[in-house]
Amino acid sequence: MIRKAVLKRIKVILAAAAGSAEAEETGPDEVRLAVAALLVEAAKTDHSFDAEERQRVLELVAARFELSQDEAAALVAKAEAETEDAVQLHGFTRVAKDSLSYEDRVGLMEMLWEVAYADGSLHDFEANLMRRISGLLFVSDRDSGSARKRAQSRAEGQV
Repeated sequence: MIRKAVLKRIKVILAAAAGSAEAEETGPDEVRLAVAALLVEAAKTDHSFDAEERQRVLELVAARFELSQDEAAALVAKAEAETEDAVQLHGFTRVAKDSLSYEDRVGLMEMLWEVAYADGSLHDFEANLMRRISGLLFVSDRDSGSARKRAQSRAEGQV
């Protein structure tokens, strides 16, 4: 079954190929969903989306987008559904790259690192995912490394 989100992405891709202005329109809901989906994907990369990681994702999206707990939970649930259907990260990272400033993309990397460290350890798959996402977001290795260190310091302070 092809979901509406997949059809919407295909429509945007086709519109971009045709040079349509519609391809350039990215609403705040799409950006929120893309960010939440990347955070969920980071949490699931080690094949475990445990309670600490889920709570950290909820806290991060609630704080970043000024959402209530219920709104954050709904966004994360939708993001989980989207990542189940997603074949690749490119769609989510493209939305984030095209919609967020460089500083916000560095902030997103820091959020992703926080999720990766939420369970107390960094799995090799998570580190690999962070490198891939950083490249897709056009965030420099240096800035991603700094974001990692800040997130790691906070994680160690909470343990």
